[in-house]
Amino acid sequence: MKQLCVIGIGAGDPDYVTVQAVKAMNRVDVFFVVDKGPAKDDLTRLRRDICERYIDATSSYRFVSVDDPVRDRTAPAYGPAVEAWREERTALYERLIEDELGDDETGGFLVWGDPSLYDGTLAMLEAVLGRGRVMFDYEVIPGISSVSALAARHRVPLNRVGEAIQITTGRRLASALAGDIDNVVVMLDSGCAFADVAGGDIDIYWGAYLGTEDEILVSGPLVQRGGDIERVRADAKARKGWMFDTYLLRRTTAE
Repeated sequence: MKQLCVIGIGAGDPDYVTVQAVKAMNRVDVFFVVDKGPAKDDLTRLRRDICERYIDATSSYRFVSVDDPVRDRTAPAYGPAVEAWREERTALYERLIEDELGDDETGGFLVWGDPSLYDGTLAMLEAVLGRGRVMFDYEVIPGISSVSALAARHRVPLNRVGEAIQITTGRRLASALAGDIDNVVVMLDSGCAFADVAGGDIDIYWGAYLGTEDEILVSGPLVQRGGDIERVRADAKARKGWMFDTYLLRRTTAE
């Protein structure tokens, strides 16, 4: 039966790649790479660099690269637009596994960060299996997520004693802070949702391109550093053409 390895490769630093991930990469015959376009060539290059660094020089493996389906970011409804994009990506994965992977071969997906946190690969592979057209087995290798890297780089724990923590998106930040949560990690925030957070009792720990040579860190009271982050973020995105950032919002005094 065809085999797949879904391998978390960490948040950017090649040293984040675990020993378990290295062992898995050395078993892979075909690495599937979804190309997100010229603006994100850095992400493709990093994956290839990691393979060259950690896979035995005598091993024979190949890359199969395909263009990522374009998500309609102008659609009025976010959910249906994402579901339509996932359907296209699922069909793409199905074709890759069926056409590019031999029955006795192992395929690999190198996932940025950790496959279990805000990544759709696992759900899409389950959807492929659900269609019943192509059969395979797969295993998941965890990676160091951007959340873990953020906390480490700022030298803060994600939660304080007796407090809960929530991981959410920029779209849901307001509802997260409306509850009794004192620690909120935000991912997938393209609109700087923190700028709309009121109150002077919140600190922010922000990081972009974590683990890479372009890493940027900013921290401090949100009312003082929020504007700085918006400017730094805009400049960096204009320079690189893309932005990956994560941040922790924390109430300075628990209620």
